[in-house]
Amino acid sequence: MTNQKYIRNFSIVAHIDHGKSTLADRMLEATGAISEKEMREQVLDDMDLERERGITIKASAVRMHYTAHDGHTYELNLIDTPGHVDFSYEVSRALHACEGALLLVDVSQGVEAQTVANAYLAIAEDLVLIPVVSKIDLTDFDPRQVARQLHEEFGFAEHEIHYASGKTGAGVAEILEAIVQEIPPPAGDPNAPLKALIFDCEFDAHLGVVAYVRIFEGTVAAGDRIQMMSTGQVFEVSSVGVFAPQRQEVDRLSAGSVGYLTAGIKHAAESRVGDTITSASRPASVPLPGYRKVRPMVFAGLYPVDNADQPALKDAIEKYSLNDAAFSYEPESSTALGFGFRCGFLGLLHMEIVQERLEREYGLELVATAPSVRYRILRTDGEVIEINNPALLPEPQYIEAVEEPVVAATITVPQEHVGGCMKLSESVRGQFQRMDYQQAGDRVVLHYILPLAEIIVDYYDNLKSISRGYALLDYEPAGYTVADLVKVDILVNNEPVDALAIIAHRRLAEQRGRAIIANLKKEIPRQLFEVRLQAAIGKRVVAAMRIPPLRKDVIEKLYGGDVTRKRKLLEKQKAGKKRMKQVGKVEIPQEAFMSVLRTD
Repeated sequence: MTNQKYIRNFSIVAHIDHGKSTLADRMLEATGAISEKEMREQVLDDMDLERERGITIKASAVRMHYTAHDGHTYELNLIDTPGHVDFSYEVSRALHACEGALLLVDVSQGVEAQTVANAYLAIAEDLVLIPVVSKIDLTDFDPRQVARQLHEEFGFAEHEIHYASGKTGAGVAEILEAIVQEIPPPAGDPNAPLKALIFDCEFDAHLGVVAYVRIFEGTVAAGDRIQMMSTGQVFEVSSVGVFAPQRQEVDRLSAGSVGYLTAGIKHAAESRVGDTITSASRPASVPLPGYRKVRPMVFAGLYPVDNADQPALKDAIEKYSLNDAAFSYEPESSTALGFGFRCGFLGLLHMEIVQERLEREYGLELVATAPSVRYRILRTDGEVIEINNPALLPEPQYIEAVEEPVVAATITVPQEHVGGCMKLSESVRGQFQRMDYQQAGDRVVLHYILPLAEIIVDYYDNLKSISRGYALLDYEPAGYTVADLVKVDILVNNEPVDALAIIAHRRLAEQRGRAIIANLKKEIPRQLFEVRLQAAIGKRVVAAMRIPPLRKDVIEKLYGGDVTRKRKLLEKQKAGKKRMKQVGKVEIPQEAFMSVLRTD
């Protein structure tokens, strides 16, 4: 067991695509934590989705051993974190388990919004920050320009800044030495009552819940009886171990260590991220401070394609929520889709990832309704309610005011595309705040207050399109503001489809309604009977279209003869179609629900 003074716990934080995973790969190579034979790109991104998309979704821990210049061998525990704004909650949890962090900045991009956000998360946790300018193998950019930005933004002196390349491995040895010298060893008494913070969990079919823990006080080993401080439940530890980078059992984990433990925990609800584990025989008096409760920003309904899969979806969602503390869910039912769950996400990418993981990892086929946001409604009787489903919006006569969530958005874009980006932002009711010019390159930073509901429609795609892919968007919640909003109901054969309803600004509602109807007409296949599509605001229909029925040529077999014979056959067909329309149910494919998003 490593002496506590030779342990270092650290994280790598940066904006998305600034090279965290690649630098982590070079560190694993340099410390011999992984052999050349096992080496592959993005070693710590072990999820298929992470590798396909080239992004980190889950924070992952790994232990390395490094022999420093002073001759001692140090145990380095690295917790690799995501960079995308939707996964910032993963970052805040990872930092809670560390004493220091590498702040990575791409030489070609400079300090970006998420760099600043993650740096302040680390500062709030009182961590030692080691600034690193990455990708110095890109010769067209000046690293000193980025060093100046780091100095202006955070006050780092020139001698404190390190330069590295995850591609070539340059500067990695110096960074490892800086981690040992600058990051303090973990505090905590190995002989005190056990206090272990659960910073992540996963569900293993054979072991049950696997809790990722940072031991702050005491020691834990297989055979110990432990207690969850939030619920008081007692379990017996079956194994403890470390990540090297695969799970590897060890005899014990003591104060300062990062690792995992299993204790035959069968249900997701029995082990929660942020809970403190203590000893059942000698419990700690107070738990460790957990994590602030995260508030989802985007909501959508998830339903099984086949209603018989509803119990399987419930089981999958419970197990998945164990591995993703930012995900929330509650049961709901829809007349169009049956029983499912109203789920909360931190953003659109988070929603996409959750749906894809549930389908892949649990073998489900799901229908997702169009995403919406959480609205705040002031009723005429003075009651304030929050809704995240457009179908729950009260009738207009009961509404005093509707507030919608807004975000402070930062758009970084080359100068030539500024006009197009500003025009787009104003078209979605954006309020211009200010414009900054970046020192590095010819890029401009636009600051806007935007309605969150507009961002989750197709704003980001349009922004990328206008800027030829160069625009970068970052945003953070900025509270609520009163807006003139109405509900747009979508009717199929005069029946409202609750899962297709949207809430839109009155100025854009008719346009949105027409766009949804046009998209639905493309997506819903022709039936044996006529299908009428309508968009309505209250009792007023603002858009209508019809999908003509599939027709059989019933008069094909006739040749010549009296016209009344033809008419008789056509009337008979018409009566049959009318009867079929009364009993026929329109099948609405998944693409139709997502077509609500495409309003171009």
